[in-house]
Amino acid sequence: MDPSSAPTSLYTFTPIQNVSVPSSSPSVSPSPSFASTALFCSLLSLLSLLGITGNLYTLVLLLRRSRGRRRRGAGPACCLTRIPIPSCLANSASPSSSPSSSPSSSSLHLQVLSLALADLLYLFTAPFIVYDSLASGWAFGELGCRLLLSLDLLTMHASIFTLTAMSMDRYRAVAHPLRTSSSNSSNLLRVSLAWGLAVALSLPMMITLHLEDGENGEGQLCVPAWDEQSSKAYLSVLFCTSILGPGLAIGGLYATLGRLYWVSQTQPAWANGNSTASSPRAPKPKVLLLILGIVLAFWACFLPFWIWQLLPLYQPDMLRTLPVGTQVTVNRILTGLTYGNSCVNPFFYTLLTGKRKPNRQVLASANRLCCKGSPLQ
Repeated sequence: MDPSSAPTSLYTFTPIQNVSVPSSSPSVSPSPSFASTALFCSLLSLLSLLGITGNLYTLVLLLRRSRGRRRRGAGPACCLTRIPIPSCLANSASPSSSPSSSPSSSSLHLQVLSLALADLLYLFTAPFIVYDSLASGWAFGELGCRLLLSLDLLTMHASIFTLTAMSMDRYRAVAHPLRTSSSNSSNLLRVSLAWGLAVALSLPMMITLHLEDGENGEGQLCVPAWDEQSSKAYLSVLFCTSILGPGLAIGGLYATLGRLYWVSQTQPAWANGNSTASSPRAPKPKVLLLILGIVLAFWACFLPFWIWQLLPLYQPDMLRTLPVGTQVTVNRILTGLTYGNSCVNPFFYTLLTGKRKPNRQVLASANRLCCKGSPLQ
């Protein structure tokens, strides 16, 4: 059964949220009531439906805007052929230039696409949890055991690694504005690296998961083939790679961005003696706050889950004092919380990649410059 109905006293099994462990035993605890199980399944189904709809909308929106950018791609070349190259470069490097066709915008859209795909893959596991909560035993075979349950780790790490890459890109765009342009191949390489690391970290779980016959006729259960110490070490590594390590990196980047923003608002550009071309530019609060909102939502939904998973491994006596009904309720709340994160994320994605109105002043200036430099004048 799913961990939302699994007593945490059975902590010798790896407590990944979808891993099937014995959900009830006459000698250990009473079975959860059908009403509470039905309520949990209904809420999880609703979260899954809303999240899948929102992330599909995000994907469609990104694909449509990608086509629109390709149609407008020939615009800047006109300027390069009609006016001196330094003037065109100065206008393209201006912070007020249109971000919809900039390399940083393409990188941002690719990263949001990666996040939406990770959310979709994660949400597609919800129907299997619902079925597993209502049925007795694991019903999807050993292949489903390996793929579905390791998918949780894969999508979780792919999301946080992509968020770390987004934060690093925002930092480079602010601290080194003239060195932010990158090709589509390098952007794709960074996203592929994030998914590759996620696959590598989830591979041990995928390899060790297998089916075992449950006790007292409970059917087959999907469990990892390792002891408590190995489970403790592996989960500790996963906590560091999904929460602690990226949290410290992102926290350091945003602390530096906050300092740069404070300096840009309190000191004039000539105070530090740097030229305008090489000095850091003021961060755009809207973009930074939206990315920070996605990061904080991830931590708010996954940090309580991880604390609950590590608690029986490091403090088993503490959980033994809790009633089984309380443990079941907490497990279900935290399971729903992780799926709620993928349900809320499309709201941030839509705002982050929202259509920006072109700056009419900049377009008028560029038009005048193109007319002046035209050989037809």
